[in-house]
Amino acid sequence: MQETLLRAWRHPDALSGRPIRAWLFTVARNLVVDQHRARRARPPETGDEALAVIPADDELEKAVESWAVAEALAALRPEHREVLMEVYYRGKSVKEASATLGIPPGTVKSRTYYALRALKLALEERGLAP
Repeated sequence: MQETLLRAWRHPDALSGRPIRAWLFTVARNLVVDQHRARRARPPETGDEALAVIPADDELEKAVESWAVAEALAALRPEHREVLMEVYYRGKSVKEASATLGIPPGTVKSRTYYALRALKLALEERGLAP
C-alpha cells in the first residue's frame, strides 16, 4: 500500500487524464506480482538457525581427535586401558585405583608407565603425537 501511494506521489503526471482508482489498483497488482516473482527466483532464506547446527572447525577437530584417542585406547591391552581410565579419566589416586582394580599400588604405577608409553606409540601411529 505504501509503495503504491509513494509511486503515485512520485509520478503525478501518470494520474492526469486517467481514473486514479484504476491506476492505483494496477500499480498495486504489479507490485505484488513482482514481489512474488522475486521470491520464487531466489532460494528461500534460512537464517542463522542452520549455521548454529553446523559445528565450528575447532569442534570438528576435537571430535576427530577424541575418536582417534578412543581408537588408540581401544588398541591397548585391557589392563593398561583399565589403569589409564582409573588414574587419568576418573582422576583417582594410585591408592584408590589400586583398591578399585584389586592390584598393588606398585603394579598400578608400573602399568600406568607402560600404558602411557603404549598410548603414545598408538597415537604416533595415527599421526597425533609428536
